[in-house]
Amino acid sequence: MPDTPRSTYRVQVRPGFDLDATAELAGYLAALGVTHLYTAPLLTATPGSTHGYDVADHRAVNPQLGGEAARARLVRALRASGLGLVVDIVPNHAGVARPEANPAWWDVLRRGRDSAYARWFDIDWDRGRLLLPVLADTADALDDLKLVDGELRYHEHRFPVAEGTGDGTAGQVHDRQHYELVNWRRGDAELTYRRFFAVSDLAGLRVEDPEVFDATHAEILRWVGAGEVDGIRVDHPDGLRDPAGYLARLRAAAPQRWLVVEKILEYGEDLPDWPVDGTTGYDALAAVSGLFVDPDAEPEFTTLDGRLTGRHTSWADLTHATKLEAATRLLAAELTRLAALVPELPGEQVRAALAELAACFPVYRNYPPEGARHLAAARSEAGRRRPGLAGVLDAVTARLRDPGHELAARFPQFTGAVMAKGVEDTAYYRWSRFVALNEVGGSPAHFGVPPAELHRFAATRHVRWPASMTALSTHDTKRGEDVRARLAVLSELPGRWAERVADWMSRAPLADPALAHLLWQTAVGAWPIERERLHGYAEKAAREASVTTSWADPDAAFEHELHALVDRMYDDPELHAQITAFAAEITPPGWSNALGQKLVQLAMPGVPDVYQGTELWENSLVDPDNRRPVDFAVRRKVLARLDAGWRPAVAGDGAAKLLVVSRTLRLRRDRPDLFGGYRPVPARGPAAVHAVAFDRGGAVAVATRLPLRLARSGGWRGTTLSLPVHECTDLFTGRVYSGSELLLDDLLSTYPVALLAPTDYVEAAA
Repeated sequence: MPDTPRSTYRVQVRPGFDLDATAELAGYLAALGVTHLYTAPLLTATPGSTHGYDVADHRAVNPQLGGEAARARLVRALRASGLGLVVDIVPNHAGVARPEANPAWWDVLRRGRDSAYARWFDIDWDRGRLLLPVLADTADALDDLKLVDGELRYHEHRFPVAEGTGDGTAGQVHDRQHYELVNWRRGDAELTYRRFFAVSDLAGLRVEDPEVFDATHAEILRWVGAGEVDGIRVDHPDGLRDPAGYLARLRAAAPQRWLVVEKILEYGEDLPDWPVDGTTGYDALAAVSGLFVDPDAEPEFTTLDGRLTGRHTSWADLTHATKLEAATRLLAAELTRLAALVPELPGEQVRAALAELAACFPVYRNYPPEGARHLAAARSEAGRRRPGLAGVLDAVTARLRDPGHELAARFPQFTGAVMAKGVEDTAYYRWSRFVALNEVGGSPAHFGVPPAELHRFAATRHVRWPASMTALSTHDTKRGEDVRARLAVLSELPGRWAERVADWMSRAPLADPALAHLLWQTAVGAWPIERERLHGYAEKAAREASVTTSWADPDAAFEHELHALVDRMYDDPELHAQITAFAAEITPPGWSNALGQKLVQLAMPGVPDVYQGTELWENSLVDPDNRRPVDFAVRRKVLARLDAGWRPAVAGDGAAKLLVVSRTLRLRRDRPDLFGGYRPVPARGPAAVHAVAFDRGGAVAVATRLPLRLARSGGWRGTTLSLPVHECTDLFTGRVYSGSELLLDDLLSTYPVALLAPTDYVEAAA
């Protein structure tokens, strides 16, 4: 297998923090202990893009980031500091919001099917003109269309004019084009090209075509060939027609590079046997974060949820409903295209059957010819829910089982989008029983992860996917890792939380009680948080939930009520004081959880990633909140103080977290031989359930779980660990321990975590 990074640090390279600014981090990242910088996409994106996932021109580095010269300077800076580079690529789609910025898309609009780039995009040409949903929702929107300098202009939008069609009024010229500008509301129902989820500004690419693959990957592979890229992160492989074929081609083109895929696995699902090193870490996130949630609290939170919302809905029924909504509304155009592949059956019945199968599909997608069991499960559940569709379900399922049928190739692309939009972007905002579990790659129905389950997960990972990434925060997580860690504390005091939140909701009611419960949890998880940030989160959460308001049809009256609730959290002195007091109460055990989950993530099998800024406490919520600027100057100063011998208390400055991050990353970098295995280290004694420990082959990580319960029961009370070595040093405190049995009262008296290494290593490093 290719050389593997020992750790990565994710930076959201963007306009405002470009490649030169990133290059200036090289010395800090090396001192922190990471081995590879891991960047957001670098190719030319749609002008104004803040994230880079809307690549518009694959031929060059984004000029908004500094262009090719800045990329070269970044590589030199990294190499000078002994660091490697991992880049993020986006094979599934291209940015088309600004057609003039995407040469291939511009040519397709101008020439239609005769364009040399027509095969690049997944367009259904048999449905007539290419629909572009950009017009305002008014009957006379086209009256604003103008003909300027040989182009059609609609406000800020520019469109090409086919050769020989430019005479007459703007409306007449428009009628002669290969495309048709239509009301933006028609996009979800009538779009004639595949897109990323329900985003019409991101057009699907046909990278299964070797010519398209070569053209869209040439620049990235040039960097690989020059030895300037050490790893590749593949965005959204589930959108591709043939993920396995694509990854085989990419592996052949970059045989000695670390390769990970943004594959989101459902609970219990295994990564397909692809030629990759693993996932981007959402599976590890779910396992590690769940470790700090008390499973015993599930019944009380279920009861609380029913009492607050006035209804009892299972996760399975909720997600079935939200997925069905996504399939038939947001993705109606894609559903229509699929149904057309079965012309011999009644169209509406085929649509209903396909939507039901997608709503019942238990994972994001299958990968023909594998994954037959997932299709069988979907067929069984669809038949139970819709017995009247049995005949057409059987007929459609038979075609889905035929690897040669076009429906079998396209349906998996559809189910992935249905899962993402129906669950991640909708159900996670409606199901507010315990929102710490509502995370990408998570399973809200599985309440907590017992230590034995974590150990099984890690041991399996060590054997099967030892180079897979681990992560706790990403640019796509619904809330930051430290927010989740604090919210996990609620599972240790369900009765107290139930009393507190019920009182708040009665004093400051909201028409959508499920959303209110989500918002109150979010507030105490992130408090203190700037008012504007909480307003932004509340509005996004409400619109994503699509219960009382939505992106397409905002309800001004409800949103006024929602923002008034947020304002009351700050402006009502009594309420503000209660929120502040409750947040202060759960913050110290939240810090314990945060340090524990960070150590476990960094030390467990896999390649740990640190998302920008999270080496200190970080209370980010969903994007764009989690892409705010990071104060690296503060982090440099704290790291310098730590290296000068400071051993900070676990406090609000977050220095204890930076201590844990830097010492663990450095040990992984400098002594990889201490991380070559995995073995649970058992604790013995009355508080054994509160200790999680494992030996990686010389390095032993120890973390505390459920700290409130531990304190209420009287602490460690003589609980011991059985150590595999007779003399070791805790890298966080510098204390030396000897003997085969170690008292946790001693080991964890300063910090709730410990990282033990052979004393001879520590002495040599000093």
